[in-house]
Amino acid sequence: MNLKNSSKEPSSGHEREDEWSEVTRGERYIIRTTSEEANGAYSVLEVVANPRNGVPMHVHDNEEEHFIILEGKALIANGDSRAEAGAGSSVTIGRGVPHAWCNPSEDAPLRMLVLFTPGGLAELFRRNAGTEPADMITLADKFGTRITGPALFDDLHTISSPRP
Repeated sequence: MNLKNSSKEPSSGHEREDEWSEVTRGERYIIRTTSEEANGAYSVLEVVANPRNGVPMHVHDNEEEHFIILEGKALIANGDSRAEAGAGSSVTIGRGVPHAWCNPSEDAPLRMLVLFTPGGLAELFRRNAGTEPADMITLADKFGTRITGPALFDDLHTISSPRP
């Protein structure tokens, strides 16, 4: 059975994503479930991050974010706490809570599913692929996502400090 083609087509006419995109060099994603497919309830991205890639502290005003670690390890800041999450772990970040994540490894990729509830934030990822960091930050703000602090480590590759 070919699972990729077994899901029903989105009712809104949006094409299913079938190519990986990059937020920053070393952080690839693909939209696995669109908000349209889930009647607005959620959207799902699969993310693969190279070692030492991550995101700065940020807040989602409208969504909760759920991480399911498939391979590797993630270091996740959730408000004032930090925890390392390995394969098989999940972490939920509440709406309005400052958070960040990174792949702290020196040599292993991180692969995870990221769910946003309610859906809709996947549109931000569709629009920001290939844009300049300053443009991504401006676009994110339009979707209720605000950068609130630095990355978890100084030497991480993020939208503010991308790989060369």
